[in-house]
Amino acid sequence: MSTPPLAGAGMPPGAFSGTQAQAAREVNTASLCRIGQETVQDIVFRTMEIFQLLRNMQLPNGVTYHTATYQDRLAKLQEHLRQLSILFRKLRLVYDKCNENCAGLDPVPIEQLIPYVEEDGFKHDDRGAASQLRFASEERREIMEVNKKLKQKNQQLKQIMDQLRNLIWDINAMLAMRN
Repeated sequence: MSTPPLAGAGMPPGAFSGTQAQAAREVNTASLCRIGQETVQDIVFRTMEIFQLLRNMQLPNGVTYHTATYQDRLAKLQEHLRQLSILFRKLRLVYDKCNENCAGLDPVPIEQLIPYVEEDGFKHDDRGAASQLRFASEERREIMEVNKKLKQKNQQLKQIMDQLRNLIWDINAMLAMRN
């Protein structure tokens, strides 16, 4: 068995760096958005770490504190703030690059993004509007009838409840007289 050759064997030393640089320049907008999303997640994570560090720090309220511990926590806090500023710069670069990539695109009206079945012609649109109007008026009439029936049923229920209330009142009165 022979060992496979190394990745760089037989190629000039700068061959990989050229292809990697070309691939880095041809980053599409979707991958930039993914990078931006990861950067935002890193920013949130770093911010949470900063708040955790600040929450754990003691206020100098007259209590003696260890200088080494204070210096260590201060160094961590400054490092997190430095990394946070780097992440914000990275996010700004990604944002600018996405805007640059999308600058030549024509904005698509929102109406075109909504799928719908289109009728065969403009004449059908007039008929469609008339049929929709007829359908809406029929639906409104049906709703009015249902509301009328509901009101009647509500009145019947109210009468039954009043009769039950009177019956219970009479029963309680009879029970009270019996005692």
